[in-house]
Amino acid sequence: MSAVKDINILGDKIALSVRPKSKLKGLNIGESLSLNIYDGSYHGLPLLFVEPKKGNPTPREGAITAERLSGLFGMPVVFILKKGPTYERKRLSARGVYFVMGSDYAFLPNALSMTKSANRLPAQKLSAVAQYLLLYHLQVDSLEDMSPKEIARMVPYSYESVTIGITCLTDVGLVEKVESGQRSIAIHFLLRGKDLWEKAQPLMASPVERLIYCDELLTDEDYPICGINALAHYTRLIPDRMQMFMMPVKEYRLIKNTDTLVGQNILDGDIVVEVWKYPPIGNLDEKQLWVDKLSLALSLREDHDPRVEKEVEYMIDNIQWMD
Repeated sequence: MSAVKDINILGDKIALSVRPKSKLKGLNIGESLSLNIYDGSYHGLPLLFVEPKKGNPTPREGAITAERLSGLFGMPVVFILKKGPTYERKRLSARGVYFVMGSDYAFLPNALSMTKSANRLPAQKLSAVAQYLLLYHLQVDSLEDMSPKEIARMVPYSYESVTIGITCLTDVGLVEKVESGQRSIAIHFLLRGKDLWEKAQPLMASPVERLIYCDELLTDEDYPICGINALAHYTRLIPDRMQMFMMPVKEYRLIKNTDTLVGQNILDGDIVVEVWKYPPIGNLDEKQLWVDKLSLALSLREDHDPRVEKEVEYMIDNIQWMD
């Protein structure tokens, strides 16, 4: 469809097209009457542009509308607004409402981070989110032919983060983006099962960000078991007497300056806590008692004990690939 409207985003001219009625299913009458809705692309990222027919929405109205339309159409929503005072821009930004206001002001923080502009260097390694998505796909449930919106319902990441992760997987040649029905994009994995795992291995890193030792862990939270003890659970290895737990880095940051980790240090203790770059991999509605097998293998990649290497190989050979 040819462009019907041009806007300027911080010096970039963006061509917009009216979204056809066939792609507006789910709008209520009020939204249909009060909004002009356009499709556009900013540095290769598809966006849904929304232009109120009357005045600018309040920050609360904008946030509610953006959340609803983003969920309905699976795309980031950007408001095209009339020029307004500084306090209005600040209140909209505080609410997380993306907007373009004239040619001089725009608030697109996550959208800008997702762009594939000429200035962005393609990823050479997998990010934490991209690695999570890949390992989820291989072990928990296939993500083949799914849109970012659908994937975001299955994993502990936002739509924006999932989109960034998919871009990373595309950069390194593990997936490709394809058109799929009414959705903006879906993903297609270029290899399957163990072949995909083996090609991805050089692109992945250990999930462990740091090791923390402590004498006691004062919490009611049950953290997944990791390290040699997790390997012993999956294989024929004898477990270690030391307790070993995995803690996502976001949770560690919340408790590191509290009394939860008694006697924490980086040298020794009765408990070792592996601080991981991403959450436990598994179904969102299930508690993970053990870290996943593939992340475990990556975390033990530098352990050159022949017994460990043998049992990691045994564990990988017995994985039931989910794609």
